[in-house]
Amino acid sequence: MTPTITREMTVNQVLQQYPATLPVFNRYRVDACCGGVAPLAVAAAAAGAPVEELLAALEAAAGQPA
Repeated sequence: MTPTITREMTVNQVLQQYPATLPVFNRYRVDACCGGVAPLAVAAAAAGAPVEELLAALEAAAGQPA
């Protein structure tokens, strides 16, 4: 089953459910520490990352073992 990660989920929610996504947040320079309470759409915008691209990368990583 493919994980479903939405733009409304917070960075922290994604990391808790899918720890293997941490390298994706790092690659896109999304703040996964202090900005972890922000929804993905907000965090991506703050990092200058295309949100749809980020979501696709997160879903791909979430399907992998941690």
